[in-house]
Amino acid sequence: MDTKELLKKVRKIEIKTRRLSDHIFGGEYHSTFKGRGMTFSEVRQYQYGDDVRNIDWNVTARTNEPHIKVFEEERELTMMLMVDISGSEFFGTDSQFKNEIITEIAATLAFSATQNNDKIGLILFTDDIELYIPPKKGRSHVLRIIRELIEFKPKSQKTDIAEALKFLSNVMKKKAIVFLLSDFMADDYRHNLKIAAGRHDISGIRVYDKHEETMPNLGMVQMQDQETGESMLVNTGSKSVRLGYSKHYLERVDYFKDSFSKSGSGVVDCRVDESYVKKLLGYFKQRG
Repeated sequence: MDTKELLKKVRKIEIKTRRLSDHIFGGEYHSTFKGRGMTFSEVRQYQYGDDVRNIDWNVTARTNEPHIKVFEEERELTMMLMVDISGSEFFGTDSQFKNEIITEIAATLAFSATQNNDKIGLILFTDDIELYIPPKKGRSHVLRIIRELIEFKPKSQKTDIAEALKFLSNVMKKKAIVFLLSDFMADDYRHNLKIAAGRHDISGIRVYDKHEETMPNLGMVQMQDQETGESMLVNTGSKSVRLGYSKHYLERVDYFKDSFSKSGSGVVDCRVDESYVKKLLGYFKQRG
């Protein structure tokens, strides 16, 4: 993709997602993810009516006059976008691929956070950490994130959600609002999710295509695994093959919902042919 085409694509996504975040998500995001509470601001002399529990005894002893600690609401937050860019995200049978919807959702969330003057960071992962952009504020930073989401070419096609969560726990020591976007066709990440969710406010956004849920009966078909690149001849006419496929798919979905629920994290299901706007708004309202 040349620079002109890339900028055009970034601009198109900015116009669409910024409109959504300005009119819809800004207020919802603000009320759903409030500040972390009160943070220490300064010390001043005690005045009649002040709460004695806030007396700073060290300063009081040093000055021989009562002083109290002043606190203010800590409104500024940090949002981390964790985006799965493995091979299976480049699947789509309708108008859009999963990765295109993921880019739009991530951009909408990023602009909502920017409106709130929060920092936004990005982790792009496969079975490895492909790219890490530390949290920063501002429109130009969000545009860089969108550019990477559109243009970045992963080295690997596989997925390892556990590894990505481990990385998050290592780089983010302070509490963050985390949105993990993937199709969650993986397992063995429950333990790392529980550790990360102990510190961060995590939401899993599962983006999927309805045609992935069941295998159609098309007879003998040459299929390729988008993550391993392995090609094989599959008899889709066999009922047991189709049932086995559906069972495997549903097990992954159940594992995702169960893992997130047990760790105290939220879940959003977004089918590519459905409105992610409605899904996100419903999620924010339910949490708010």
